[in-house]
Amino acid sequence: MDAFRGILKFFLNQKTAIGYSFMALLTVGSERLFSVVAFKCPCSSENMVYGLVFLFAPAWVLLILGLFLSNKSWRLFTGCCVNPRKIFPRGHSCRFFYVLGQIILSSLVAPVMWLSVALLNGTFYECAMSGTKSSRLLGMICKGKPKECWEELHKVPCGKTSTLSMDNEELKLSLQAQSQILGWCLIGSASFFSLLTICYARCRSKVSYLQLSFWKTYAQKEKEQLENTFLDYANKLSERNLKCFFENKRPDVIPMPTFAAWEAASELHSFNQSQQHYSTLHRVVEDGLELSPEEDETTMVLVGSAHNM
Repeated sequence: MDAFRGILKFFLNQKTAIGYSFMALLTVGSERLFSVVAFKCPCSSENMVYGLVFLFAPAWVLLILGLFLSNKSWRLFTGCCVNPRKIFPRGHSCRFFYVLGQIILSSLVAPVMWLSVALLNGTFYECAMSGTKSSRLLGMICKGKPKECWEELHKVPCGKTSTLSMDNEELKLSLQAQSQILGWCLIGSASFFSLLTICYARCRSKVSYLQLSFWKTYAQKEKEQLENTFLDYANKLSERNLKCFFENKRPDVIPMPTFAAWEAASELHSFNQSQQHYSTLHRVVEDGLELSPEEDETTMVLVGSAHNM
């Protein structure tokens, strides 16, 4: 049992690395599936558009999905049209751009993985570049090749050129090599940028390494217990309402947070060394609620809208 707990603890501690590894494997599998099943280079003047669509469209979809599935993005934007002070609070106006940058960077992981894998494979790039109309690119690709290369480059992916099969294969290998070089450059640049970003964030950290470790542990435990508490209170409230409805009696009072408390607890957290609150919920519990005029006005507007529905 102790060995099982040790293994479970190891996987829980490495869940971020495991998650990224699973994402990488899923990306590789998806790219191979696209290449084999869906991708058919037309070998015509449409090669450029067709290849670029298969290269960048999935990356764009993955970026949108990353933004859509990010809890932090919904926490940032929920209610911002009603109360802009939520994203631009007094004294922390730049906080919005900092959090938005974090959301975008975390959402870019999957698109960069897709582009890297697609470029290393070379199929999409080969099709796209074979359809180029740029004389400069044609000169680089067809340098030292017969003049048919300029006219029939778009047929290279299908092997339908009038040139020798050896020249055709050499062109394909050249385009794939260019794609793989770009892929490794992208991987190296993304890795270096990630390292710089993490180093900069750690250098600018307001807390020590041990306190930061405690902060992460606290945030994880609070998230887990908050989800359990949501489920517990939702069960209690729904059970009470159904029982009172069918038994036709007045409901017992179940203590619930006020509207202002929900609003305050949903704000983005900003660490303050003098108070050392490890989450927005921690700050709300420690300091209590103090409604500002803007928050009070928002409360009245939303409550009035709820009555009108």
